[in-house]
Amino acid sequence: MALTDERLHDRGRLCISDEEKQAFLDNGFLVLKNVLSAEELKQMRQAMDSLMAPATHHVLDDPDYFYSPGHKTGRKVLNRIEYVIDKTEPAKALLGHPFILRSVEKIMGPDLIPTWDSMVLKMPGEGIVVPWHRDAGVEQQGDTPIFNVDFYLDDADLDTCLWAYPGSQRWPQEDIDAIVRREGFATEGATPIPMEAGDVLFHNILVLHGSPPNSSDKLRRVVYYEFRTAHTENEIGPHAPSYIPLKQKVLMRCLEKRAACEYAGEEEAFVYQPPAPWNVNWTPGEELATYRYPHAQYWRNQ
Repeated sequence: MALTDERLHDRGRLCISDEEKQAFLDNGFLVLKNVLSAEELKQMRQAMDSLMAPATHHVLDDPDYFYSPGHKTGRKVLNRIEYVIDKTEPAKALLGHPFILRSVEKIMGPDLIPTWDSMVLKMPGEGIVVPWHRDAGVEQQGDTPIFNVDFYLDDADLDTCLWAYPGSQRWPQEDIDAIVRREGFATEGATPIPMEAGDVLFHNILVLHGSPPNSSDKLRRVVYYEFRTAHTENEIGPHAPSYIPLKQKVLMRCLEKRAACEYAGEEEAFVYQPPAPWNVNWTPGEELATYRYPHAQYWRNQ
């Protein structure tokens, strides 16, 4: 689907509004339209195509590639690729998106850090069902919500879209468990969240969400960047404190890559200024040996 400037869009805005922030806090999710420019969307699609190409018809022996049994044949179907920032240049520039970062900062504060980065897929014909769930690390809730920023590279309609229960980030665990235990992927009481390519979804990791199996001929790819605060990571994890400055340097380098990419244009760059003691010792132009810091190597109390 081609992006057009006639659509309702969020490109050109500096940040989400107070009303949008409140809607996110109330519902646990927020849809932002047409955030990615046509050129950035094109480059992200091409980059993710390159990651998918060797893994679509062959099961790779690679810990960053995840497969699940298809609902029709039971064969292994690609459904997730981890650490996409490390693997492609457009994903690095995407992390520096100024509207997104200012909006994340508005919700959680200036000591934000990027944690997870993945691409989740629904392959045509046998896209994997994602059962009702809350995301990982829900035990480490602090004083601000932990949430994913979901960049949609393809349209998502009722065949492929995410479903969620608005406000379920505040539900008691027994109410969550009652739905998780149901047979199949029943959507009674839930809300579908159709999206268009270039749109972005913020979703709280405590919101109960999932998606049905994809039997259509449509491909749906979503790049997920999760954000948490440095002070919460330091106090309760799930990562060890040593993880924080590493991911802050990833963000700083990605901001520089964003500024250098052709589609950044005249956008006003995000300025990352976390307060002490989280201020970053950063040398402009510093090269990083890697952008991939495996979670398992940084779990607290290992």
